[in-house]
Amino acid sequence: MTAVLLAKLVLAPALVVGSSLAGRRWGTAIAGILVSLPIVAGPILLFSWLDHGERFAAQAAGAALRGIAVLGGFALLFAVICAYLPWPVVLGVTWAACLTGGLLLAHVQVGPVAGLALALSVNTACWYAISRRRSGDPVAVRPRWWDLPSRAVATGLLVVTLTTAASALGPEMTGVLAPFPIATSVVAAFALAQAGPETAVATLLGVLRGLPGFAMFCFVVAMLVEKLGGPAAFGLGTVAALVTAFLLRPRVREVRASPPAAAARSGR
Repeated sequence: MTAVLLAKLVLAPALVVGSSLAGRRWGTAIAGILVSLPIVAGPILLFSWLDHGERFAAQAAGAALRGIAVLGGFALLFAVICAYLPWPVVLGVTWAACLTGGLLLAHVQVGPVAGLALALSVNTACWYAISRRRSGDPVAVRPRWWDLPSRAVATGLLVVTLTTAASALGPEMTGVLAPFPIATSVVAAFALAQAGPETAVATLLGVLRGLPGFAMFCFVVAMLVEKLGGPAAFGLGTVAALVTAFLLRPRVREVRASPPAAAARSGR
């Protein structure tokens, strides 16, 4: 239990901090892609396998594909309303919608193939919708000293709270809630509070670009964990996620285009 708790408190916060630093260096799209990797949901599914066995993990991973579709909807709703509402209200509304969607999809029984198709189609539609709404470039801001520690603490608290609540809900609900936008919420909310809607939207576009890698991870685990065992399935799933994220990464000119423009604007 101590090792599990430490993993919850270290893995996801470390990714959020790392993605935030990467975002400062290479742009918000890269930060969004990094937080969309299965560093939060991956450990949840891994702990499910360790605690309950291969069948539980396979069912939870299959259900997580439906949760990824909900995560795409979260990104779209956040992008639509963040220009009109303060960030606490945006988080409250999007989380409520995310939980409602998760509860509904937990009762929809589909196999991993259909779940993958649902996740990818919803993700693509949401990415297209947000891209058409985007009207400006991200804004460069000077982060405060408490920025990274606050992101790490917020992420750790959210991970522990959600995984503790989900542990007794069974494989379907655990899987659907595994992709709950923990790291995404922290990064997007900080972007909105510190730099405004355009930076938050750019971050969410990066998240949507990275979600297919997350979906491939869950799909591989769902298909192979009962056949090959946990170590092989989770290892192959991680490789599939990284390869997919690499193939869908932004072009170099996309990554480097926004920061200079934003910096020039902020220096006026």
